Amino acid sequence: MPKASSHLVNVTVAGRTRHYRSVAFDADRNAVLLIDQRLLPHRFEILATRNYRETASAIRDMAVRGAPAIAAAAAYGLAQAARAFRGTDLRKFAAHVERAFATLKSARPTAVDPLNAMLAVKRAMRTGRTVAERRALALAAAEEFANQSVEECRAIGQHGLQLIRDGMRILTHCNAGWLACVDVGTATAPLYAAQAAGRQFHVFCSETRPRCQGASLTAWELAQQGISHQVIADGAAGYLMQRGEIDLVIVGSDRVIARTGEVTNKIGTYTKAVLARRHRIPFYVAVPLSTFDWQVESARQITIEQRDQAEVLGAWGVLWDIKRGRPGPDTAPVYVRVANPTSRAVNPAFDITPPELITGIITPVGIFKPAELWRFRKRLQQGKFAVEARAR
Repeated sequence: MPKASSHLVNVTVAGRTRHYRSVAFDADRNAVLLIDQRLLPHRFEILATRNYRETASAIRDMAVRGAPAIAAAAAYGLAQAARAFRGTDLRKFAAHVERAFATLKSARPTAVDPLNAMLAVKRAMRTGRTVAERRALALAAAEEFANQSVEECRAIGQHGLQLIRDGMRILTHCNAGWLACVDVGTATAPLYAAQAAGRQFHVFCSETRPRCQGASLTAWELAQQGISHQVIADGAAGYLMQRGEIDLVIVGSDRVIARTGEVTNKIGTYTKAVLARRHRIPFYVAVPLSTFDWQVESARQITIEQRDQAEVLGAWGVLWDIKRGRPGPDTAPVYVRVANPTSRAVNPAFDITPPELITGIITPVGIFKPAELWRFRKRLQQGKFAVEARAR
């Protein structure tokens, strides 16, 4: 396996190892390039979306997911829309961009990062005097957001490195890795930095029902990087904590309310936080600057995405040859109904963790207690894409 670093993450496919970003842009085709996360860990494919509507669909259908990654996809999608416009009328161009902005914004409403990223693109475009200039500025701003996101994840890794000691057993939830963040990751950034520093540790990947991003995505990432890990059922975390087998919890977030320190993240995060507090285990949240919401006064104002009940009532996977320990001849994903045929389900995608359950928030500029965020807002707002939230 390739040795990980706190910088770029490599992928080995069919015996060949190379670096990929989870989100990229092909200017020649005006296409957004996405690692199709719906197919992982069994198939690795790049999905090219040809227009902003396809990009919005890829976000909605979770071909790309994770707050920083969908932010980059949305920023590129807005640039994609701008570059697709034909004509020189600035008013018509602005109306076209607003339609694309609304479509991309509505694709997944809970995360704040896509909104911040697209506001940055819109702000950059305003300085252009012609449609051609604004098209060019849009792509440049989207590229800048993606590049800054990677740099922030590197910095998160260096700040979080101090939390990881030799022999630690660390619990993650969902996927806040490089797949979710263009590159490096948020919750995984300290792990990759620790591996590069030669530290030995073990990771428990909470499966994260109903879409199992922990079992399929985080475990795949860690396997690619040669990091010791095991997948556990969501309900097994308390058992391991009770036995003293977990030393640290690190998760990501889709929106952090800066005024209160409340954290919105994948459903099940709150449960892990309650368990960690009960067993006196440090619970940390790792986020880039674009994840902070400086406007909303309470997490109760956030729209919690309600997804299709089919995700809870069944599961996606590939047919597996148990005797040979490998996939069957057909690796196309299949849906298997698990629940009682006549039952219905409730499927909230996120929950809210109150600040008193959070030990600290790992950011690109340091680690803060939730109650310190508002006091240190100038420091946290120094990044270009962090301050965009104040302008909306």
